[in-house]
Amino acid sequence: MNNAANSGFLLWLFIPGLWTVLLLAWAVVGALLGNRPLLHALALAVTLLGIAWCAVSIFWAGTATPQCPGGVPPWWPSFLPAPGL
Repeated sequence: MNNAANSGFLLWLFIPGLWTVLLLAWAVVGALLGNRPLLHALALAVTLLGIAWCAVSIFWAGTATPQCPGGVPPWWPSFLPAPGL
């Protein structure tokens, strides 16, 4: 139940959400800076690095996923079966 539970979240929510945020940031910064290529490239690089750093710092605690006792998380209701866990 540990890292396998995160794969659906990453695949269906986080990655498309991150792409959307990056695309919007790219478009906004590009529209604000206009037609100055060097400044445009520098600002976009700083923006992308900042967004990537924020996303990594939010979702990465620097530790491994804690193990669940018996393969079932403590918050899982006991009346619901957890097959294969």
